Amino acid sequence: MSDELVPDPRQMRASDADREKVAQVLQQAHGEGRLDLHELDERLASLYAAKTYGELVPLTADLGVPTPAVLPMPVQHNMPASRIGGTPGSTASFAFWSGVERKGEWVVPPTHTAVAIMGGVQLDLTKARFAQGETTIHAYALMGGVEIIVPEDITVRVDGVGFMGAFEDATHKGAPTIPGGPIVRITGFAMMGAVEVKRPKRKKIKGQKRDELEG
Repeated sequence: MSDELVPDPRQMRASDADREKVAQVLQQAHGEGRLDLHELDERLASLYAAKTYGELVPLTADLGVPTPAVLPMPVQHNMPASRIGGTPGSTASFAFWSGVERKGEWVVPPTHTAVAIMGGVQLDLTKARFAQGETTIHAYALMGGVEIIVPEDITVRVDGVGFMGAFEDATHKGAPTIPGGPIVRITGFAMMGAVEVKRPKRKKIKGQKRDELEG
């Protein structure tokens, strides 16, 4: 499943408990002389008429007192824009009768070249960051294999060529572009070898449990 974009928390509905927290802050401000009685009444009226978190925040913003934690923090699921930036890593991955693996939290440079000659290269972009919003990966496989794993919050465009080999795109072409997210273009050539671009494997816990129950 792709990472979901979290809606603006300011537009989310506030609860009665949230309004009570703000009311306590307003009453405290009145007791300290920060608000007179008329101002307190006005803000309490606005408070109990408020429907969203965005309407609650301004009621205490100018009081110089700690703001109650009513505004929900957006859950960060590798938000697309957060993937862009950082000091770029190596511009090349080369495997000759050997294997090279890049994974984890590495920073992909604007251009990266992967070459596999009778060996294998794996580029896992699942947790990677990108130095720029658009990245080009040149992949070349000669009697070897290059595997590139691209998560679903990254737009991927594949246009490589295979000769007596395969240059495969298994990322489901036509998937919508993620607004503000990185774009990765993958090009290159495979001869008597393979370049495979794919999404991360999905967990199959529910299916496994069902099989166990049916077994």
